[in-house]
Amino acid sequence: MVSVTQQIDLSGVVGQIVASVLLGLGEIELSNIRERQTAGISVAKKKGVYEGRKAGTLKGNPERARELRSQGLKLKEVASALGVSTSTVKRYLAAA
Repeated sequence: MVSVTQQIDLSGVVGQIVASVLLGLGEIELSNIRERQTAGISVAKKKGVYEGRKAGTLKGNPERARELRSQGLKLKEVASALGVSTSTVKRYLAAA
């Protein structure tokens, strides 16, 4: 494998080592991001700023999704009308 934009050759043993190091650094950074996010949310909760979504609340209306689907709209169209993703619409329709 060769990176065209950075001209890094990842073929061979040395390339695999370089790729492993870069992957490791990426994983460390993701871990740090998650830790900072968790800490920020914790501080915001203590201040009363962050409450999150209340349990049981929905982004859309499942009844409306079923109604639009029965009118012949496609999943994508129903999702667009409700302002939710197609997977959310599928979940609403499966719960019926």
